[in-house]
Amino acid sequence: MDERPGPRERIVRAAAALFLARSYTGVGIAEICAAADVRKGTLYHFFPSKAEIGKAVLDWHAAAFDRHFTRAEHANGEIAALVGAVTGVQSGIERRFGRIVGCPMGNLAAELATTEVEVREHLARIFAAWEERLAVGCRRAAAAGRLRAGVDPERMAHLLLAQVQGAILLAKARERTAAEIVADVDELLRLYLVTEVAV
Repeated sequence: MDERPGPRERIVRAAAALFLARSYTGVGIAEICAAADVRKGTLYHFFPSKAEIGKAVLDWHAAAFDRHFTRAEHANGEIAALVGAVTGVQSGIERRFGRIVGCPMGNLAAELATTEVEVREHLARIFAAWEERLAVGCRRAAAAGRLRAGVDPERMAHLLLAQVQGAILLAKARERTAAEIVADVDELLRLYLVTEVAV
């Protein structure tokens, strides 16, 4: 039988779910405490500010995405791993909430980039790490002759990240499904590659 997570982990998980279901600004500290079954003193022991909770939530989501990406890399290859990772994350979110509620990173970027400098900078570092991870795969695809003529691997990585975020945002606004997001991402990859990506 699994042990109950400790208070810090419960706070992060509760905040992550609440921020996704509603928003960062729409959720109060008392609500996070109630969902995590902790007292305010316990929360402030681990997180002296709401921004610190936000950064911990971002790290938690980023680690989950990285696990999906790594599993997909082993199953599908580096470039197709993007489709596998998006499949895993967005399908899981859709199952949990019954609808697409967006990318946890994209949601917080849109909401907080102009108001919470700490959170924005933290997000920027996570996006930069993802872009570099994509760039590694793009450079390897280029070396293997898999990219279409004229495709720059670094630019491709940047555009893939931007386009995936846009596809998820549009799906959220239009109440589309995870399967449709994945199809969009797969089609994006095909635009860059000489041969079709096996998904």
